[in-house]
Amino acid sequence: MRPFTYERASSVEAAAKAAASNSGAKFIAGGTNLLDLMKLEIETPTHLIDVNGLGLDTIDATPEGGLRIGALVRNTDLAAHAIVRRDYGLLSRALVAGASGQLRNKATTAGNLLQRTRCPYFYDTNQPCNKRQPGSGCSAIGGFSRQHAVVGVSDSCIATHPSDMAVAMRTLDAVAETVKADGSRRSIPIADLHRLPGTTPQIETGLESGEFITAVVLPPPIGGKHIYRKVRDRASYAFAIISVGAVLQPDGTGCVAIGGIAHKPWRVAAADAALQNSAREAAGALLVDARPTDANRFKIDLVERTLGAVIAEARG
Repeated sequence: MRPFTYERASSVEAAAKAAASNSGAKFIAGGTNLLDLMKLEIETPTHLIDVNGLGLDTIDATPEGGLRIGALVRNTDLAAHAIVRRDYGLLSRALVAGASGQLRNKATTAGNLLQRTRCPYFYDTNQPCNKRQPGSGCSAIGGFSRQHAVVGVSDSCIATHPSDMAVAMRTLDAVAETVKADGSRRSIPIADLHRLPGTTPQIETGLESGEFITAVVLPPPIGGKHIYRKVRDRASYAFAIISVGAVLQPDGTGCVAIGGIAHKPWRVAAADAALQNSAREAAGALLVDARPTDANRFKIDLVERTLGAVIAEARG
């Protein structure tokens, strides 16, 4: 691990300003992903800004009837929250499906959304990776790609986003609230937070330099059957081959997002509209323009079958 300096932020505005004024700065809260990457010298921040003492660890009702989840709420606390379990069961189930109990005790809401890919070539500093070293190439293309993306990919990167929680947040139309370095604030729909790789896979979100997530806001509950189904190689502590987050109403209408197939949680309006018809039609809408490799082509069928199982479960 390389040397770095450290400070504790006194406010969210101070944290954002400090990060923007230092190109080598990183925010640290739970550190469950960042510290691993620092040990491997994949992330090499010269300055760490500790944001744990900023009071962003509460869950509060909004005037509109939704929930505002502080950026520093730990995953364990969020999954166990009575209102989340009652009204946003999809989110609770997705959180419990992710990582281990020990990691969930430390991981934060904002950190979960911003965690980096678990592509093995990204983690292997002996291999070319455009996300780690722009312009060096993508070792996954033409390499071992079973776990990689099948849609939204580019010639520069076929990595997937690892977060289970992000899939649920995308299904539920959550919105991230942020503070910029100049003190101004904005709201970013989760749909727009994560970027597709294009020619710049190293730029993973739409956040500006120093911009700091302060909370994630859920809209009022929409009822229905909340289901999160995760297909993985082993029963615990494994990232999704694919995952399906869905909220389905008694009349068959609903919304669905897929994890493990793209650079971001994948949701398509046409797929939501097709849920009443069949899993095949909805999956077809989700996977328009899919570009699988020979090694991960099976994900095309797996999306349809898993979505079909989710629809069948919702219908009882």
